Amino acid sequence: MTKKAIKTLKVRQTGSPQRRPKEQRATLVGLKLNRIGRVAELEDTPSVRGMISKVSHIVEIVD
Repeated sequence: MTKKAIKTLKVRQTGSPQRRPKEQRATLVGLKLNRIGRVAELEDTPSVRGMISKVSHIVEIVD
């Protein structure tokens, strides 16, 4: 049996969570981001993609 390579995404926080709704701040914590400039490497799943889209104005995907 062969193992599938797990696809990952690198996400960087570019904006401040201040003056944002609590839900967006909680989403950033769920993405392992809570400071500007922090980078997290996350598994590429539909749930992670949905979380990124919720805070797309505060984060960017890094190549």
